[in-house]
Amino acid sequence: MQIGTVIKSTGSWYNVRLNDSGEVLQCRIVGKFRLDDIPLTNPVGVGDLVEVHPEGAAEGLIKKILPRRNYVIRQSPRRKHDLHLLAANIDQAVLIVTVVEPMLKPGFIDRFIVMIERDDIPVTIVFNKADLYDQEDMEKFEEMKALYEGIGYPCLLTSTINGQGLEELRTILKDKTTLMSGQSGVGKSTLVNAIQPQLDLRTGEISGYSGKGQHTTTFAEMFPLSFGGNLIDTPGIKVLGFNYKDKTNIAHSFREFFKLSPDCRFGGACLHQNEPGCAVQAALERGEVSELRYTHYLTLLDEVDEQNYWDRKKVGMK
Repeated sequence: MQIGTVIKSTGSWYNVRLNDSGEVLQCRIVGKFRLDDIPLTNPVGVGDLVEVHPEGAAEGLIKKILPRRNYVIRQSPRRKHDLHLLAANIDQAVLIVTVVEPMLKPGFIDRFIVMIERDDIPVTIVFNKADLYDQEDMEKFEEMKALYEGIGYPCLLTSTINGQGLEELRTILKDKTTLMSGQSGVGKSTLVNAIQPQLDLRTGEISGYSGKGQHTTTFAEMFPLSFGGNLIDTPGIKVLGFNYKDKTNIAHSFREFFKLSPDCRFGGACLHQNEPGCAVQAALERGEVSELRYTHYLTLLDEVDEQNYWDRKKVGMK
């Protein structure tokens, strides 16, 4: 039996890099694995440490998943009420966005942060394609930077055309295992190729019809970085699915709301909607918290209501 790290997940097969030799085995799963009794479409994720039994030439069987430091899950792209394991055992996450081509969707940023925040994983927001920004776009960037850095999420402006921010991005990635994600079309693969040309990831164009990016990454995959660390590249996401059963998890994942919650009349149980004595509502009226973030927060709470409604309906039909 040998210990290895899952470096690629294709659904049925998993590429595992053995820790001792560096050899990569193509592995299958033996037995059933679950994650905290959560229904998953894939029980093993990139970054997982596993026990492998080599079998034949460059193949093996995954017999056991070792305890995870953390993990990142999102709604399955194919099965709305199941979850998809994106990655495990990461040090940080980097979200790639852009103000133009495609147009910035701030709600996507907050969905991603909520997905990551559960395990207190640091998030850096990278605004790419800076060479395309006009004055209005730059003002939008500065507005978003002030908002997110004000609540503890560093922001970086990058361009693969003029090299802006690339050295700073290398510094952020150095010697860490990083989950990198972003909407389709934001230039994620081009950006990765610029900081690590040896990877030569596939890149795509923006669809002229939809204004959205074309998928270029099919499966999550971990790559070693020549300057130290590992990068987990994830498929370009057109719509970031969301799945949470407990509303308090949403409230706790908006860190500026969570910081205020001890001052709410109902403390950590307050959902900051219509409760009396809510410190978040009071701060919102004073302009001390972002109305944009609060709007996204309410949207996510509504989605939890809808998900729980359909889950109750399913149980009732059984």
